[in-house]
Amino acid sequence: MIETILEPFQYDFMIRAFIVSIGIGILCPMVGSYVVVRRLAFMGDALSHTALPGLVLGYLIGLNPLILAIPACILTAFTIGFLRTRTGLSEDTSIGIVLAGLFALGLAMISMAGGVGMDLRGVLLGQILGVTNQDLWIIFGICIGTCLILYLFHKELVFNSFDPQGASIIGLPSSWLDYLLLVLISLVVVASVQAVGVVLMLAMLITPAAIAKLLAKNFVSMMFVGSLIGVIICISGVYTSYFLNLPSGPAMTLIAVSVFMIVALATRRVPA
Repeated sequence: MIETILEPFQYDFMIRAFIVSIGIGILCPMVGSYVVVRRLAFMGDALSHTALPGLVLGYLIGLNPLILAIPACILTAFTIGFLRTRTGLSEDTSIGIVLAGLFALGLAMISMAGGVGMDLRGVLLGQILGVTNQDLWIIFGICIGTCLILYLFHKELVFNSFDPQGASIIGLPSSWLDYLLLVLISLVVVASVQAVGVVLMLAMLITPAAIAKLLAKNFVSMMFVGSLIGVIICISGVYTSYFLNLPSGPAMTLIAVSVFMIVALATRRVPA
């Protein structure tokens, strides 16, 4: 049993995979807690899908795809905000239009470039076992930067998440805080896309946070409980991916959803 548990650690790529899984296991629920209470799940889904053009462009020009995925996601977030204020359309309408357009652009770029030498299955479904040393440092930098922002603006983000009108009344820049949260979601998406893929990114962003919401008594404990659950799910997903030769995205997603269903039934509460 112990030999089986320790077997993956004889490979460098597995050590990198476990390090990344711990990082995103902590990060996704911390930002995902805001996504759950703000009901921004569709926004998270949009940002994960619209990372595709940035990833493809990175492959085309020979740059690490994660580097270009960051501005792609941030630009998407600001474009959605601009369309909402400029056109008066509802946020979900703007999100749906931008999501479809940019995801289609990414697929068109892949087709026109003849595949651009990229592992499309890995991009869409995740392949954490393929994380390189450069990917590891980029993801590490994103994790540190995101945690620092959350620490510095925690009170403001929480206040604005639960009472945006009250935040505006006391002088907090509510719109600016909204955009800051979108930037944080974008960073988490980029950090996690290697592990869970573009298609299933939403599952890791909201499921551990949703599980924690069923168990925690307040928002702060929700973030910490969610991070603990996220780490367990991600590490379990890495083991499942390794031993069953599955893409890491579906492995982590199935574990996360299974845990959510068990907790939801056990707590006998209606999840929000």
